[in-house]
Amino acid sequence: MSEKPDETQWKAVTDDFAVMGQLQPGDIDALAAAGFGAIICNRPDGEAPDEPQFDAIGEAARNAGLQARYIPVSNQVGLTPENVADMKAALAELPKPVLAYCRSGARSAKLYEAAQG
Repeated sequence: MSEKPDETQWKAVTDDFAVMGQLQPGDIDALAAAGFGAIICNRPDGEAPDEPQFDAIGEAARNAGLQARYIPVSNQVGLTPENVADMKAALAELPKPVLAYCRSGARSAKLYEAAQG
């Protein structure tokens, strides 16, 4: 079981957006309690054998009262125009603050930066 996330495990990019590495469904309640309004998954399902699928994360998020969006970014392909457009839309629509995650948080941060341009 993963250790519960706290503010030292995510990196605030702005007051309304933060990134972190891989989440587990059991982490979601703590993120809701920390005040996040939504979660964005930027890690493709099946990227690693031990990673939970987005369906499990999305269900846990909904059960905790959070919205969840799946915008996978492949390490092999990199950011696509569709990824950037989807992220822009998500950031405009989702309740703040938003937490995005991938394996390490790096793809999420790059996608956020691209969506701001």
